[in-house]
Parts: sequence; structure tokens; C-alpha cells
Amino acid sequence: MSEQVILNIAGVNKRFGGLQALTDVGIKIMQGQIYGLIGPNGAGKTTFFNVITGLYQPDTGTFELAGKPYSPSAPHEVAKAGIARTFQNIRLFGEMTALENVMVGRHVRSHQGVFGAVFRHKAAREEEAGIRKRAQELLDFVGIGAFANRTSKFLSYGDQRRLEIARALATDPQLLALDEPAAGMNATEKLALKELLIKIKAEGKTVLLIEHDVKMMMSLCDRITVLEYGKPIAEGLPAEIQSNKAVIDAYLGGSH
Repeated sequence: MSEQVILNIAGVNKRFGGLQALTDVGIKIMQGQIYGLIGPNGAGKTTFFNVITGLYQPDTGTFELAGKPYSPSAPHEVAKAGIARTFQNIRLFGEMTALENVMVGRHVRSHQGVFGAVFRHKAAREEEAGIRKRAQELLDFVGIGAFANRTSKFLSYGDQRRLEIARALATDPQLLALDEPAAGMNATEKLALKELLIKIKAEGKTVLLIEHDVKMMMSLCDRITVLEYGKPIAEGLPAEIQSNKAVIDAYLGGSH
């Protein structure tokens, strides 16, 4: 049985005024891969990420998720289609508990809607209990189950990152898109994050990852695309990327 293509994007162009931010960028991610996107600062990684997840509208491009066309027209539509993302800057509901933050993510997949939430009929109460149970399971999965009732702003930085990932997973995504999840982490936190991503992959989830830590990316990703000045300059296995002269010149530095 052939592997399923989860994300297939081709021919993406994006211009901001006089700046051509992306030129003919594409990506193909298979089911169960951790796929990396790297490049120097200003290479267009976050712009491409924002196009994929509906924050920016592309000028051109074709987009397929699990074999079906999707239009990255708005973030909530992309979430509904099956892509969940985190951001470089942590975006939690600081006054809510960890459990409540994950429950908010889970509500994307709820069925009872506003009527059920207001009138609290039996089906709504049962669904709410199921959402609460699943949220706790996800907190346990990412390693912060003991902090379910702690207000999220009082969690450590690394645990806030884990909470963001749990909230993204709560939407049952076909693709988990992580924008620099290791940013600001110390070495211990990075190692724990790497172990969590391996665990997520072992569950059959597919991950798209932007990260500045090249060493981490090379040891973690199945395949990598490298951007420079908004254009793809290389795509392949980590070993191929490490030995690619264009990549070495552009990003890793000649001395590497």
C-alpha cells in the first residue's frame, strides 16, 4: 500500500508591494513524516507557513490536504480542514487553566454548538464531559497532566510550549504545523521537545516544522526543504541537505 500524501502544495507566489516574498514554492509531505522547513532569516519560511495556514492569501498556488483541494482563505477554515498550528510567540489564554486552553482547541470538533452550550441539554453535557476527558488525556500525553488546573500564565516557558502543542492536537489535525517551537528554550527543554515530537510521530501524526536549530532539525526530520530569498534551493533527506553546496553556502556557512 502506497503512502498517503498529506500536504501537497505547488506554485506558491506571494508579493508584498514591491517585495516578492515567495517565488514558486512547493512542498509535499507524506503521512507520518516530520517535515522541516529551514533557511536563513528573511528566507520566507514564516511567510510560507502563514500562507499554508490562512493568515496570508497567496497570489498563486495549488493546495491539497489529504488528497482534497483546500483554500487557505482564513485560519479558522484551515483549522476546520485539518491543519493546526502554533506560533513563534506563545498565544495561550493566560487567565485560563491548562485544561481549559486545551478544551478550547477541542471545541473546533464539537457538534452541539451555541444552543447546546447555552441550554446544557443531555447531549451537550455528555459532549462537554468527553471534551474535558480528551483534554486531560492530551495534557498527560505532552507531559503536563499534573498542571491541568494551573492557570496557564503561571506555567514554565517549556510547559507553555507543550500546552500549545496539546491545544493544537485537540483539533485532531491531519497536519500539525509548528512555527519555531524550540525558540527561547534551553538545552534540556529542547531535548524534551524533541522527544515529544518523536512521540507525536509514533502516534501516526504528520508534522511540519520550522526551526532555527539546524542540529535538531537534521536529527529529527524525515525530509527538509530549504528556502533562500523566498525560493526553494534544496529538498531531500537531512544527509542530502547537509552535503548540498547551495545550502552550505546559503545557510550552514562554508566552514561547515
